[in-house]
Amino acid sequence: MPADLVAALAGLGLGLSLIVAIGAQNAFVLRQGLRRQHVGVVVAVCAASDAVLIAAGVAGAGAVIDSRPWLIDVVRVAGAVFLTGYGLLAARRALRPGVLTPDAAASAPSRQATVVTALALTWLNPHVYLDTVVLLGSIAQTHPGRQWWFAGGAVAGSVLWFVGLGYGARLLRPVFASPRAWRVLDGLIAVVMLALAVSLLGSAR
Repeated sequence: MPADLVAALAGLGLGLSLIVAIGAQNAFVLRQGLRRQHVGVVVAVCAASDAVLIAAGVAGAGAVIDSRPWLIDVVRVAGAVFLTGYGLLAARRALRPGVLTPDAAASAPSRQATVVTALALTWLNPHVYLDTVVLLGSIAQTHPGRQWWFAGGAVAGSVLWFVGLGYGARLLRPVFASPRAWRVLDGLIAVVMLALAVSLLGSAR
């Protein structure tokens, strides 16, 4: 197997292993996919953000972040505040669940608000800098001369995941035709968001 392809597959595998997990960003993409609200924009924002972060890590930004821990602390606190607010909103929705109806679609957040939320859930997560920039960027250097093949594989993994999650979520729409299903989903999202907020504050350096 060509060495370039080996590096790309290694990047694909690591990229997927880092991103395929229950978290604030994935929960948001799943919810948007289920409601078919601005799915393409959300997928594009998340995938493009990952591509920028991966490229920054491979280019050496990880060393800069690692040498300035206060940057991560700033993001950690801002992220905790945002996640707390989003978690409380999800808890509120869980108490008043909606269904997939034209009325529910009409009350959807605007495209701009959705983009801001997607950006915040991505860029205010300190783990994205530690995992995507520092860790992935460091491992890319173990493929000398083929770092960008590795990065390309990681970006491909990110794109595949977000496209699959965002557009594949519609397969679950029959399940979420009842208020009870939305109550459970938003309840879980609230728990995840608030737990992440607590963990961010608890892990401050």
